[in-house]
Amino acid sequence: MRVLVFFDLPTNTNADRRSYRQFRGLLIKNGFIMLQESVYTRMLITPTAERAVVNLIRKNRPPEGMVQVLTVTEKQFGKMEYITGEFHTDIIDSDERLVIL
Repeated sequence: MRVLVFFDLPTNTNADRRSYRQFRGLLIKNGFIMLQESVYTRMLITPTAERAVVNLIRKNRPPEGMVQVLTVTEKQFGKMEYITGEFHTDIIDSDERLVIL
């Protein structure tokens, strides 16, 4: 399954920018990858892991702005259609448990 995090945070004041950097850093530190500006995703194996990640986001939410979380299956995520552009990344992001280098 995939957890998608969408956020729209203010960056008007120094405190707002600090909250934005801290929240984005939390996502990256916890294995999220950026799909596009302010949209991050992470692959999870179990519903328990999904609940733990959502609770982590709830505990560390910024004081201002909007943060949304959506959980979809890997099959649903794979059906995402790219209308314009392509997704490029050097990060190995698959549900296979064995990676041979």
